[in-house]
Amino acid sequence: MFNFVQRRGVYYLISTSIIVLGIAAMVYSTVLYGSPVRLSIDFKGGSLFVVNFTKPATETAIRDVYTDFGQDDPIIQQYGAPEDNAWQIRAGHFTPDEQVALKAALTENVAPIDEDQSIFDVVDPSIGGEVTRAAIFAVLAAGIIILGFIWFAFRRVPHAVRYGACAIVAMFHDILIAMGAMAALGIIFGWEVDALFLTAMLTVVGYSVQDTIVVFDRIRENLPKHRGDSYEMIVNRSVLETVHRSLATQLNAIFVMVAILLFGGATIKQFIAILLIGLASGTYSSIFNAVPLLVSWEKGELPFTKKAAEA
Repeated sequence: MFNFVQRRGVYYLISTSIIVLGIAAMVYSTVLYGSPVRLSIDFKGGSLFVVNFTKPATETAIRDVYTDFGQDDPIIQQYGAPEDNAWQIRAGHFTPDEQVALKAALTENVAPIDEDQSIFDVVDPSIGGEVTRAAIFAVLAAGIIILGFIWFAFRRVPHAVRYGACAIVAMFHDILIAMGAMAALGIIFGWEVDALFLTAMLTVVGYSVQDTIVVFDRIRENLPKHRGDSYEMIVNRSVLETVHRSLATQLNAIFVMVAILLFGGATIKQFIAILLIGLASGTYSSIFNAVPLLVSWEKGELPFTKKAAEA
């Protein structure tokens, strides 16, 4: 029988290496942009212009107009089908007078604007701050609830709190992986974090915990069935019995997301990419981090468990 958990030191090393690279990317991003990930106007504040032209327009022509208004780095994306002649433009702040002048310049230098189908919004940075705080509180609350729920569900299993703690460690592992990936993508491709990123992160948390609980539940079922076996052997058997289910479930979702990433619209590409990275990380951490941590804790291999094991 193949022993998954026997190679737990390798799994920890792989995860640590990826997380360290991600933290390095976040530090570098902080030096460049003032934040661990590059922030969009959803968090910094600015303007969002969804403009419908009556004739075909080009990104270069739109960018030239914004550059004339002192906006050197607007985010310009085609909105909908090409024949719709619709564009979404994120940039800095504009006064009411500047908004009027901008629309006139776009009409003159790009194409006539359909005013009835166009929307110009100003984004307040305080909204992004409130959403971020709410997301952080949601993750912390989820961690507490997960710890309590797993402790209660596993209360008949020795050291039930360990299962909740290991699930939370795996969850934060996936959050750090996704954050590090977004920081790197922001440096390399200029990707910026928007409100959809927070949605992706909360979804990753749900995927991570769900997959971890599936494996933990099988361990709980196997403990009374195999009392004569070592804890490591029981855990390894449980992983082998559930790995096909975990991989089949997650691979189905991964294939769908890859298809959307390749053929979907530009407006959701970043959301799908982070979701894909987080889902892959969640699948990995459930099998190769959360479960081996239980064995390491049981055998006193973790720094805070050595004294207890020696005693």
